[in-house]
Order: sequence, then structure tokens, then C-alpha cells
Amino acid sequence: MDVPILKQGRYLIVSIQSALTDEDFVKLRNELVERVGVHRSAGVVVDVTALDVIDSFATLTLRNMAHMIHLRGARTVIVGIQPEVALTMVRLGLTLEGVATALDLEEGLFYLTSRIGKARANLLRI
Repeated sequence: MDVPILKQGRYLIVSIQSALTDEDFVKLRNELVERVGVHRSAGVVVDVTALDVIDSFATLTLRNMAHMIHLRGARTVIVGIQPEVALTMVRLGLTLEGVATALDLEEGLFYLTSRIGKARANLLRI
């Protein structure tokens, strides 16, 4: 299943609307990592609001995706993790360690804007 990747200014926004197979998650990861460079994106928002299950492979792939995007020079924030999903992830010991999360798209965009602004200020100071 193809997941739409929207460009909004310097950000890419991905909204996963239905359950993905492991292969779909890998394809999405690879495509996002590539598009960050093509579009010179400063940040990526991955919206998982529609997912009622995030298994261990999906968690690992999301975490790896965020780290790969970081190595490409952009930040990632995952938004919309439902309360039941969060509870299950915690019970199973699944973490998104080192990956920013936010309640929804609006907060995710605010997070990226504030983080990228601080990073630019630090670069200008050097």
C-alpha cells in the first residue's frame, strides 16, 4: 500500500491511514529517507492516529526511520499514538527511544518549528 507523503514548506507529512505490512513499512522508510534529501526537508511528521496496533516490527522501523532521517539532517516527530496503543506498547516493552512524539499534527509541527529554530540559532552563534 502506498502511503501519501505531502510536502508542506520545509516539512514532509506522512499520514498512515491503515495497517501496513512489514514490507510497506520498509518501503515507506526508504522512500521518506530519500525524499528528505530530494526536498531538502528540515523535518518529518509521521501521523499514526489511524493505527490501532503498532507491533514490534513497526516500532523498530519507525525508530530506525527517525534515526536515518536525523542522519540526513532532518528531525522526525511521530504523532497521534492512541492511548490504547501506547498502553500496549509499554506493556510489551516497545519504545520509540530517541524519537520525538507529540499528541497530534498541530503539536508535531510546533515541535519541529521550535526545534529547528533553536538549531539554526545555535549554528548562527558558532
